[in-house]
Amino acid sequence: MQSDDDLKTFEAQGAAPLPVATDQGYIENNSARIWYASYGSGDPVILLHGGLGHSGNWGYQVPVLVSSGRRVIVVDSRGHGRSTRDNQPYTYQLMAADVLALMDTLRLEKAALVGWSDGACIALVLASQAPERVSGVFFFACNMDPSGTKEVEPSPLLDRCFARHVKDYAALSATPDNFKEFLAAVGVMMKTEPNYTADDLAKISVPVAIVLGEHDEFIKPEHAAYLARTIPGAELITLPGVSHFAPLQRSELFNDAVLGFLDKLP
Repeated sequence: MQSDDDLKTFEAQGAAPLPVATDQGYIENNSARIWYASYGSGDPVILLHGGLGHSGNWGYQVPVLVSSGRRVIVVDSRGHGRSTRDNQPYTYQLMAADVLALMDTLRLEKAALVGWSDGACIALVLASQAPERVSGVFFFACNMDPSGTKEVEPSPLLDRCFARHVKDYAALSATPDNFKEFLAAVGVMMKTEPNYTADDLAKISVPVAIVLGEHDEFIKPEHAAYLARTIPGAELITLPGVSHFAPLQRSELFNDAVLGFLDKLP
């Protein structure tokens, strides 16, 4: 079983390399070029990575989901990885619109969404605003209003993760020298969004699993419990022994939870 609790492997070499894509390329949307790749065939699942990261962070998930008989699509959020951005401020709505544009291009009427951190915010925005396009949301390690976040305590693990993000940005980005500006722009969004009220959450009508690592560095467990109580029919899953980086730390544990959720979708 792959295990990288302290993220030393991730810092040194990243996640496992993504497999060879069935299809990959760029779409143009709202003044940005958005990179995507698609693998396998079957019911579509879109994986949405966390802030400062990129699609390659899903290297331990893609092959498992493909071998379960699904089509897996990864996308680099605007300004992240290989995707570009313009000077528009980051918003989760803007990034959700990019995902919808990609679904339109790929002719995906509906897809399940697996979101990690910022990617989970994008997924829940889509579930709220375009429920007819979303078959379900696996919502991992994210808040839906500012009260859900903890004061972050510096740690060697967070330093390792950040070092990997810096290295990957320099290697993949069309603007490899702009990491500082990129970090600042994403930071503004994270401090000011999202701001979903209990009423907003109560209107979400798609199947949702609210998932949090037992030792998450950023999200309060009581916030996850509140989301699960407030979104109709949502299930609460706590992943033991892992933190905000469960897909990298103990991929088997994370993947089992994702497959368990996807298998129950209508």
